[in-house]
Amino acid sequence: MYFSLLLFLRLLGKRQLGEMELSEFLVASLIADLAANPLQDIGMPMLNGLIPIATLFCCELLISSLSMRSIRLRGFLFGEPSLLIYHGTINQREMVKNRFTLDELMQEMRSQGVRDLAAVEYAFLETNGKLSILPYTSKQPPSAEKMNIPMENIGFPRILISDGRLIHENLQKSGHDMTWLQQQLSEHGAELAGVFLMTVDDASQVYCVKKELVK
Repeated sequence: MYFSLLLFLRLLGKRQLGEMELSEFLVASLIADLAANPLQDIGMPMLNGLIPIATLFCCELLISSLSMRSIRLRGFLFGEPSLLIYHGTINQREMVKNRFTLDELMQEMRSQGVRDLAAVEYAFLETNGKLSILPYTSKQPPSAEKMNIPMENIGFPRILISDGRLIHENLQKSGHDMTWLQQQLSEHGAELAGVFLMTVDDASQVYCVKKELVK
C-alpha cells in the first residue's frame, strides 16, 4: 500500500506535491481514509483499498487535464486569486471574504522580508493559499543591470562531495577532474572523507565545509 501510494503521487507530478489546490486536498484526505482501512483490517483484500484509490487518482488526473484546457472550469474548481492589498491599502472586504487575518498577513510579510505595508503595491492571495507580495518598483532593491555594473554569470553550484561521498557525475559536468579536486582538498586542508559539503559553480568558485564532531 505504501509503495502504491508513492507511485500514484509520483504520477500526479511535482506541482501537486509542492502545491495543493482544493480538489487535490480533497483527494489527499479521501486517500488517507481509504488507505487506512486495508492496513487496519487484515481480513480485507488489498485490492479493496487500491481500486478506489486508483479511481480517485484517475479522476484527479482527468480534472487536471480538463482544467488546463478550460479557463471557466479552472475558475470554477480552483477559484481566482484575491487582491488583498492595492497600492498600500488593505482590502478589508477581501480579507473577511477569505477569512485571512491581519496576523496571517503580517506573518507572510515578515517571511518575505517586507517591513513596510505602504511599500506594497499589490498582494494577491493565490488559489493555493500562498500570498504573493509585489512591492513598488521604486522600493525594490537595485539590480546590477539597473546600475550598469557588469557581472559574471556564475551559474548554479554543483555538489561535488556530500557527507564524505564524491559525486563523480557532478565532477564530470563541472569540467574538472580528480587532480583538480585533490588540489582543492589540499588547499582547504581536508580529506575526501572529512568533507561535509563541497560545491563548485561555473566560475570555479569552491565552497567547502568540513565535518564537525557531533556529540
